[in-house]
Amino acid sequence: MPKLLKTIIKFICFLAIGLGLIWLVTRNQTEKDKLDIINSLQRANYWLIIPVMLVGVASHWYRAVRWKLLMVPIGYKPTTLNTFFAVMVGYLVNLAIPRLGEVTRCGIVARYEKVPADKLVGTMIAERAVDLLLLVLIMIGTVVVQIDLVGAFFTEHVVIPIQDKIGKVSGAKGWLLLLAVVVVVGLGLLGLRLLSRSKFGITIRNMARGVWTGFISIGKMERKGWFIFYSVLIWALYFTMMYLGFMCMEETRYLGLKAALAVLAFGSVGMIVTPGGMGAYQLIVQKTLMLYGVLETSAYAFGWIVWSAQTVLVMVLGFASLIALPVYNKPKAVAADR
Repeated sequence: MPKLLKTIIKFICFLAIGLGLIWLVTRNQTEKDKLDIINSLQRANYWLIIPVMLVGVASHWYRAVRWKLLMVPIGYKPTTLNTFFAVMVGYLVNLAIPRLGEVTRCGIVARYEKVPADKLVGTMIAERAVDLLLLVLIMIGTVVVQIDLVGAFFTEHVVIPIQDKIGKVSGAKGWLLLLAVVVVVGLGLLGLRLLSRSKFGITIRNMARGVWTGFISIGKMERKGWFIFYSVLIWALYFTMMYLGFMCMEETRYLGLKAALAVLAFGSVGMIVTPGGMGAYQLIVQKTLMLYGVLETSAYAFGWIVWSAQTVLVMVLGFASLIALPVYNKPKAVAADR
């Protein structure tokens, strides 16, 4: 199947998921509900979104600075602007197909800074692993500091459903499931062993070495303290964006730091599920804010406001970066031709 066709199919599938989630939320809404959402959107103070977007720009910039730190141990020092442009173009691509943007930004730095792409993938994996760890810690912290509210919601909607499904698996079904897992794992290991001896397997192994080199760069950094500082700063800026976002609506202006922490923690999951979080982000934010007494319609409107601000910011900076990349790197290209 042609690569372009695969990309189109992936885009359609992810878009369908996002639109499906929007339909699930809105299909049972009455005319009054829809009118309330529109009224909430109309009453919002959109001038207060400007500080949110400025903080967003800072978070993207420091993400580029942090990524650059990971490239130094493997022997490369790209310019901060090229790294920033690559990050923004990557985010832009992620709006269409989640995770494809990570590959895109590695390709951009590889092209303009002559850094081996396989090593860049390793640094990107290391960076994402740290972000995932911080997100998990934020989620745990969110539940711990408000166990009575968020903890009860998590237990009701996650823990209990899982326990119910496990409880429905009888003894015979359980053994059959275990046997199936063992067979699949065994066949997988056998397939990997045969593949590793082929020419294709050797190529993959060499690529994996390059990825591993980039991944372990985090352990070879001389400036680990700065890496940790930038990692915490990035998520602190995300948190600040969410808290400032509350100020744009009367219905959310009274919410405090705990609510901002919860929306950041759980809303981040929604940004991963569908292209740019469309549909999933608004739904998760809505359910989270309802825990704090925000009306269902107002909570849904807030989700759209924050999502739209983030999306517009990524689109503007992403397209601007696409234009700026060849212009900024033109002197290098001219010098290389001489």
